[in-house]
Amino acid sequence: MHHTRPAGALAVADADAPACALALWGRLDAWSLPVARSRLQQAVDEAEGDEVVVDVAGLEIWDAGALGVLASTQRRASRDGRQLVLTGGSPRLCRMLRAARLHRLLVLCDGEPAPPHQA
Repeated sequence: MHHTRPAGALAVADADAPACALALWGRLDAWSLPVARSRLQQAVDEAEGDEVVVDVAGLEIWDAGALGVLASTQRRASRDGRQLVLTGGSPRLCRMLRAARLHRLLVLCDGEPAPPHQA
């Protein structure tokens, strides 16, 4: 059976900013989690630096599954000596990360892409 995504579905693109790996916008929910998980894992696997920066400013909807995908992506990044960095997060996202106690695991840069890691 073929399902069609409603308007506002998740979109993933390589980010324009040099320090940013991906930009996500739209809905990060049960429908879009498999695509998001795959693209995030690919970004971690292909990252050349210590940080994998993901611009989340364009996300409209998050759910608990989305937070789980971000946490598992961070664990994968950590195994490779990298850090997942979220940029452009809203105050709502910050509250969700704190409520889920994920603010200790995930790095959130407030509205600005994270600078490249200096060795």
